[in-house]
Amino acid sequence: MKFPFFASFIVFCIWLGYELHKHRNQEAKANEEFWKKEAAANATRRKSLDELDYIKIPFENLPMDVLCDDPQIVEYHETLNELAGKPIVNLTGISNTDLKLKYGAPNIDLLSRYDQHYTLLVRTLQAWAEALHKNGYVEEAQQILEFAVKTRTDLSSSYRLLSSIYLEQKKPEKIRQLIPIAQELNSTLKGRIIDMLKERCQTD
Repeated sequence: MKFPFFASFIVFCIWLGYELHKHRNQEAKANEEFWKKEAAANATRRKSLDELDYIKIPFENLPMDVLCDDPQIVEYHETLNELAGKPIVNLTGISNTDLKLKYGAPNIDLLSRYDQHYTLLVRTLQAWAEALHKNGYVEEAQQILEFAVKTRTDLSSSYRLLSSIYLEQKKPEKIRQLIPIAQELNSTLKGRIIDMLKERCQTD
């Protein structure tokens, strides 16, 4: 009885050793490829940023006159007005290495700032929409969130609130229209967003 057990244990040890060796080789190869790519990225010269998809804030299509005396709303407006004078680009999901390869290493700090502007934009839009929705301005909140979605935000809270508004309006078809947009997101959160939207379509 002991011999079969011992033989199985030996086989298991051999298999485990092989798997660990294979994993170490794969890890070493991936690490080598990463540093080769990073070296190439760091050597890439500055390129034009004219082709970037710059985001403009459409103030004329946003409810700027609603609760405009509320201190919190005023703060959101001020943030948006400040952002309007800065370059805003959604670079979600693109690594610094890939950005340097495409646009040149000297541009990485600029690109990081552009992406930070975008992050501040979508967070401000979400907070503004929530504040208006809480105060009963549903259609106005919808306007804000639809703009956020056009910028390809990956804030799940924006899709959740917008889809809730569509459910309240008995317009499940609009929720379905959000799914292809979510499927194109360059974000690790897109799966969660898609699942939430599909679930809401089914509950209608």
